[in-house]
Amino acid sequence: MFYTIFIMIRFFLLNRTLMLIIILTCFAGISLSYSQNEFRKIENEAFKPGERLQWRFYYDAWFTGKITAGIGIAEVKESEKTFNGRQVLHIDSEGTSKGMFNWFYKVRDEFDSYIDKEFLAPHYFIRRTREGGYRKDDEYEFNQVENYVVTRTDSVTTPPYVQDFISAVFFARTINTDTLKNGDIVPISFFIDDSVYTSALMYEGKEVIEIQLGKFRCLRFKPGMPTGDVFSNNYPMTLWVTDDKNHIPVLGVSAIIVGNIKGELMEFEGLANPLTSLIELYE
Repeated sequence: MFYTIFIMIRFFLLNRTLMLIIILTCFAGISLSYSQNEFRKIENEAFKPGERLQWRFYYDAWFTGKITAGIGIAEVKESEKTFNGRQVLHIDSEGTSKGMFNWFYKVRDEFDSYIDKEFLAPHYFIRRTREGGYRKDDEYEFNQVENYVVTRTDSVTTPPYVQDFISAVFFARTINTDTLKNGDIVPISFFIDDSVYTSALMYEGKEVIEIQLGKFRCLRFKPGMPTGDVFSNNYPMTLWVTDDKNHIPVLGVSAIIVGNIKGELMEFEGLANPLTSLIELYE
């Protein structure tokens, strides 16, 4: 049982939040082809520089209560960098283990994604992973004209407008969800660990969700995942995002063999729009 919990906690901390980052990459598969002289322009009303979001990740079971595993933070910043003459936003993210998890598996992860201000796909991505004795550093240069990514060791062909797993979250938040119907399946594509991955996302409608921070009107999604020793079905996770223009990830739940892994919103500031999905904010 403890091994299963350990694997799940590591998995979430590695990816910052599968529920809030990898899960949302499911939207990233919605892409359009373009020529070297034509780029899509995404109407972004969901986020702006100055936004800061913080989540708490924890294991939850009847016999343990809530055991905090880590904290995830994402900030949107202006950037003076340009890539091929194009302006970018800097998404600065980090994941850190907390409490007892620091004793046996200390995690300090940092991720930087530089996304195009207009077509909202990455030009450059940096990953610095420190997890126990494991260290991994990645740098990806995205060529969004000729559709390939240059890693430290290779060049990989990609679909148009492929996302990294940080940029995917923010691109996903701009998608018009008004056209989705219950049971709709959305294809996905994203680049991580030097490879392109594909999966699917299922939309399940609207729901009111209550967390420690407050009560929210939300949209509910399920991502497709491989089955195995930890997951027992193809859609083992559920994610709720605010039903407003911000589309903030509020709560993610993954049922494992014993108990649940959860991630929930703790703090927010600098939002682009009023949080109209908020029913009640708890003190």
